[in-house]
Amino acid sequence: MPQVHIVGSGPNGLTCAAVLARAGVEVTVYEAGSTIGGGTRSVDLTGQGLIHDVCSAVHPMAVASPAFLELDLEAHGLEWCFPEVDLAHPLDGGRAGVMVRDIEMTAAGLGEDGKAWARLFGPSARAFPKLGGDINQPIIHFPEHPISLARFGIPSLAPASTLARGFSTDEGRALFGGVAAHSFSPMTRMMSSAVGMALICAGHAWGWPVARGGSQSIADALASVITSSGGRIETGRLIRSIDDLPAGEPVVFDTSPAGVVGLAGHRMPEGVRKAFQRYEYGPAAFKLDLAVEDGIPWESEAARKAGTVHVIGSFEELVISEHETHAGRMPERPFILVGQQYLADPSRSNGNLHPVWAYAHVPNGFTGDATEAMVSQIERFAPGFRDRIRGETAMYPEDFAQYNANYVGGDIVAGANTPRQMVFRPRVTLNPYKVTEGIWICSAATPPGGGVHGMGGANAARSILSTLGS
Repeated sequence: MPQVHIVGSGPNGLTCAAVLARAGVEVTVYEAGSTIGGGTRSVDLTGQGLIHDVCSAVHPMAVASPAFLELDLEAHGLEWCFPEVDLAHPLDGGRAGVMVRDIEMTAAGLGEDGKAWARLFGPSARAFPKLGGDINQPIIHFPEHPISLARFGIPSLAPASTLARGFSTDEGRALFGGVAAHSFSPMTRMMSSAVGMALICAGHAWGWPVARGGSQSIADALASVITSSGGRIETGRLIRSIDDLPAGEPVVFDTSPAGVVGLAGHRMPEGVRKAFQRYEYGPAAFKLDLAVEDGIPWESEAARKAGTVHVIGSFEELVISEHETHAGRMPERPFILVGQQYLADPSRSNGNLHPVWAYAHVPNGFTGDATEAMVSQIERFAPGFRDRIRGETAMYPEDFAQYNANYVGGDIVAGANTPRQMVFRPRVTLNPYKVTEGIWICSAATPPGGGVHGMGGANAARSILSTLGS
């Protein structure tokens, strides 16, 4: 059986290698950097003895990923930690929309919107464990559970602004909208509800955990599976072209479509190459990593206990902010995701100094400084926050692109979540993982898209195995 070469050690590349290695295939992973992990690296970014996640932070789709469960990552050292409150969305006046794993408790906290929340998300949340085989595949496939998938999928087709009309309170609309905004999509776009539906249902099914010791632990567990199964990982190995690798042996790229073209375009059929060149990238992230003494003094008590906090204010403010971002204009009040992973995993802190992870949605390729806009937004809901900051470092969109070439223009979800690209990514084909004979792609640009779950890698591995006859 030929050796398979995997370029890139993000969670999808590592998962692809792990699945292949466990199937008896000889695999080698090549990573240009000195450490593995891609979007799952963790380091002390502020120099304060804290553990900061460089990119991905909270993992509702990873904890029950079919691939990660199959690989038994917990036997390789991965441990999940759960916050008391999964998500809070502060509003002016100390109010907040609050989500916990228990859907009945969440509904009770939403008052008159409780029944609407339970009605929209309850059936799919209960069915979510069995839907893993369907929602983690390309959308065009023969479903294992067609009725449950339809119940989940029909609301997912709607714009988030349409589903939000089903809630009558500020808390209900904002809570849903903030999760939907993880798609980096305008709230009025068709299918902009899909990511929100998936993350909310996953949260009610399993919670929104973090990895003990940082997201790096996920990469380390995958690496342990690979090496214990006979695979190899080479760090500090920059692949400049597919021609750097042995001829005639399968190659998998855990890269953006642009990366595949740059490395192997001369071996791609013209139609496939042009399709990859047309692939669209979405808005960018501007990130702050902060060392905060005694944590963030949120007015909302629930926000002080939440692993994730969405900072924007009302749903109406969110709609405006995302519209401006997609129009290429930096909003005055950007949408911000704040991670307080240390609440679930105290090992990340240093005494009463805590790591705070935060990024704002900004236009692709944004070159300005969003630091003050972000700090002011958080201060709006946590007066006194600014005075508690003891260290900070910023990552601009260009820093993300330099850190990981997959993040084109600072797009950390590896592609715009347009309706076309949610159905067909990275191009229109029934096998989105196979580029051409002997070449595959397994990154977040393939189904089921962004997020740390490894399913793009696992699906690519199965495509390779079917070709190899395993």
